[in-house]
Amino acid sequence: MFQLGKTIVSEDIIKKDFVCNLSACKGACCVDGDAGAPLEAEETKILQDIYPKVKPFLRQVSIDAIEAQGTFIISEDGDFETPLLDGADCAYVIYDDKNVALCAIEEAYNQGEINWKKPVSCHLYPIRVTDYTEFSAVNYHKWDICDDACTLGKELQVPVYKFVKQALIRKFGEDWYMELENIAKKFA
Repeated sequence: MFQLGKTIVSEDIIKKDFVCNLSACKGACCVDGDAGAPLEAEETKILQDIYPKVKPFLRQVSIDAIEAQGTFIISEDGDFETPLLDGADCAYVIYDDKNVALCAIEEAYNQGEINWKKPVSCHLYPIRVTDYTEFSAVNYHKWDICDDACTLGKELQVPVYKFVKQALIRKFGEDWYMELENIAKKFA
């Protein structure tokens, strides 16, 4: 672990390799698990605002779930999350013609309907950020469904922090990321 500004960062984001391999995992991170994607407080308002433009990209089962539960939920722990379908799939999941899970929010973004890519927690994955009073913890989240991504990352020699560069800049800023790159050089 090392400190970078007001973050405590796991060395794993520098030492581990990762490149999503959707052809292998089929987007399992969006459909497996027992909770929705973590949301920041300001993202809940964004979801409410963009829902009418995302709705045409959604499956009917997702529309039904979102309209019953809301564009976001509050977990038992008081955290904001995306709603789920039957306790599994994120309600914003759609599927392509190869049955790969994709994000309807990101699809709306890619088609120019909205200017928000997706929740930052999704954009950052496999990095998870936990906010505390005085600092944020930046950790690599190891999940067996991502083994193929780790293999591909190792093949391509892409460390986690480089794979999620744009998301890290989005979350912490360009200066923070440039300093992270300088720290990473010391590990090489």
